Amino acid sequence: MRQLTKYTIGILLSFCLVIGLLFPIQAQAEEVEETKEKAEGEELVSAPSAILMEASTGQIIYEKEADKKRPPASVTKVMTLLLIFDAIESGKIKLEDEVTTSEYAASMGGSQVFLEPGETQTVDTMIKCISVASANDACVAMSELIAGSEEEFVVQMNERAKKLGMKNTVFKNCNGLDTEGHETTARDIALMSRELITKYPQIRDYCTIWMENITHTTKKGTSEFGLSNTNKLIKHYEYATGLKTGSTSKAKFCVSATAEKDGMELIAVIMAAEDSKARVRDATSLLNYGFGKCQKYEEDTVKPIGTVKVLRGEQDTIKAKQKEPFTYIDTTGADISQIKRRVQVKKEIKAPVKKGDKVGVTKYYLGKKEIGSVDVVAAESMEKMSYKSIFEDVIEKTLL
Repeated sequence: MRQLTKYTIGILLSFCLVIGLLFPIQAQAEEVEETKEKAEGEELVSAPSAILMEASTGQIIYEKEADKKRPPASVTKVMTLLLIFDAIESGKIKLEDEVTTSEYAASMGGSQVFLEPGETQTVDTMIKCISVASANDACVAMSELIAGSEEEFVVQMNERAKKLGMKNTVFKNCNGLDTEGHETTARDIALMSRELITKYPQIRDYCTIWMENITHTTKKGTSEFGLSNTNKLIKHYEYATGLKTGSTSKAKFCVSATAEKDGMELIAVIMAAEDSKARVRDATSLLNYGFGKCQKYEEDTVKPIGTVKVLRGEQDTIKAKQKEPFTYIDTTGADISQIKRRVQVKKEIKAPVKKGDKVGVTKYYLGKKEIGSVDVVAAESMEKMSYKSIFEDVIEKTLL
């Protein structure tokens, strides 16, 4: 019995020793694998800050120090262009309006189209100068047209940034020249880029121009000036749709690059790349990564919802509809044809009801996992039942 006990104890001690050796090996292996994954992720771009966003949903596919504040250089002009198109949409300005260049606007250094004081160009031409040649002088001229001064225009830029949820952005000028405190993040650049390309898709008509001439007409006479796109992706990346480059000694090389393939548009933001080649290389890597990893599920039309019961309304029911089609970006390689839709509406709602009021939700599932939802809203308005209607209803029910 003693021998069996000693034998058993020996086996147990040996087993514990083996287990003790195996666990550190397993833990070390997992740590190496995790480090390897991190290293592979970081190798995707060499720039210190980057982000990759899907445009229609705003879903983030990749990020690296995306909330680090950095000077954005001329990528600032994404917000300038956004405010220009806002002004066009509101009717404040028109594409054919003439813009007069002030002495201050003409004095801008850096990238420019050499507008002279008193020279006039159309809004349309100014947008080309900003989008294609990254013209600082054209930016200031447009800011003065819209807001009266660059200072007031910058106030509007910062207000627009807040509305978009750009929490780490402060603009000090409208063109991105190095100024103390003028900074943003890769995430915030993606947010304003998404707003520009989704709200004003006509920006593509400008930022995809490779080369074009404009005409200077001044007291000295008439001369041609060639615009050449600063975004080399437009020529060298087949899916490129825009958007804006920037570089200064402080900001280094930045870009907000947009591209579309098979109905999916991506936004790749690179900040503080070492040189222009690294900027293009990093943006290309991000876009290729996104197009290779993502698949898009998008409803073309939404099936009817039906009606919802209404308490004390002029009618017993009200029509309901899904607020918008559902869009989902999968990065796992799952079979998105298996996505299921479940509509959940309130059993009854109280009048009055306004058109657009939420009355339920449509949830979407991939397997057992909920992957998103869209509100179900009232498709019409309904007033509360009047006292007369209530009395008539009571009489009718009594007689029955």
